[in-house]
Amino acid sequence: MLSQYIPVLLMLVIGFGFAAVTLIMTHMVNPRVKEPIKDSVYESGLPPQMEARLRYPIRFYLVAMMFILFDVEVIFFYPWAVVYKKFLTYSSFIFWEMVVFIAILFAGYLYLFKRGAFKWE
Repeated sequence: MLSQYIPVLLMLVIGFGFAAVTLIMTHMVNPRVKEPIKDSVYESGLPPQMEARLRYPIRFYLVAMMFILFDVEVIFFYPWAVVYKKFLTYSSFIFWEMVVFIAILFAGYLYLFKRGAFKWE
């Protein structure tokens, strides 16, 4: 019964062996000379003028979340458009269902617009 696990053990040994050989070879081939230019921070060829860890304003995250929210909701339009003609012959319920969905999206958009969420100041 344990002989069935020999291929798995062999693959683990080969995987760890490959990782170990790769790490050893990169350490051996790596140049030892440290240059100050290579150790410096690269940012468009210019030296850094301020600290890299600045705090982003919360408005940035809010805009990102609104984009994701509206983007994911718009994804629901595609399956609706694919089956629209097929189900339209039976009733117009599918049309009015999407009208309600668009109205809810538009209400959310108006709410955000009135709150000033789209103003970047």
